[in-house]
Amino acid sequence: QVQLVESGGGLVQAGGSLTLACAASGQAFITYGMGWFRQAPGKVREFVAAISRTSGSTAYADSVKGRFTISRDNTKNTVALQMNSLKPEDSAVYYCAARLFTSAQAMGVMTPSGINNWGKGTLVTVSS
Repeated sequence: QVQLVESGGGLVQAGGSLTLACAASGQAFITYGMGWFRQAPGKVREFVAAISRTSGSTAYADSVKGRFTISRDNTKNTVALQMNSLKPEDSAVYYCAARLFTSAQAMGVMTPSGINNWGKGTLVTVSS
């Protein structure tokens, strides 16, 4: 198991930027594929971005491609989500996710029920 703690959420105007961070502790971080999911009020949790264990590959939801960038630092056990050109529809609770030996592409097509390590989430609100 790995413990995940998100930070960096907040209120931002449309068109602005925000960077989320996820700190991991527990089992060897490098053995986990990492990702971000989000859940808006009244909606299901959805995939946002994922990164492979060695940062060799990434995957993004179509709705965030070209605006969001995921990265990880295996020396610090952290993963980040840089969010640019934010839109009101990006408003949601953002969750850090981890799954053993999972590629970015696999996490990109995985339902949330397939993820067994979650953080508690951080709220992002984008005002229009």
